[in-house]
Amino acid sequence: MRVLKYAILGLLDKQEMSGYDIMNQFNHNMVHFWSAKHSQIYPELKKLTQEGLIEFRSVSQGNKVLDKKIYSITSKGKQELQQWLDKLMPLPDTVKDEFMLKAYFVSSMSKEEVKRQFTNQLRNLQDKINFLEGRLRELYEEAGENIVSSSPYFGLYLVLTRAISRDKNYFNWVQDVLNQIDAEK
Repeated sequence: MRVLKYAILGLLDKQEMSGYDIMNQFNHNMVHFWSAKHSQIYPELKKLTQEGLIEFRSVSQGNKVLDKKIYSITSKGKQELQQWLDKLMPLPDTVKDEFMLKAYFVSSMSKEEVKRQFTNQLRNLQDKINFLEGRLRELYEEAGENIVSSSPYFGLYLVLTRAISRDKNYFNWVQDVLNQIDAEK
């Protein structure tokens, strides 16, 4: 299944965008749960255009030789997106987590190295939580305090609050492991 296809259709269902705008959405708003590279997005835009799911118009960019393409979803694309949105999803496969792989082999590390690894992970998680909470504050400033399910901001709200909850839980677990190691004699 080409999940990137649906991510792009969903973005274009919200508003028209250039390829650059789509890339920015992946880098800023969707990065907390999905990733796509420039080298994936542009070929997918081409496929979606060929399939009649999106279309584009060219916009001149001043003195530049190349025109900028502004993509929009077609009615066929809206139908395809809606069919995908209507499907119930199974639990996803386990996410690969290199830190947890190292944790699995913790008995092969010295106590000092374990503490170093877990302390580093704790700092990384705190930085990420701070970033996510900052993005949530920005969202409230932009959308107002009353974000309801019919709000265009609700999807980003759901993603940010889930990411914050997930990472705070992970932070607490790492802190508990460090406390357990410190309590050992």
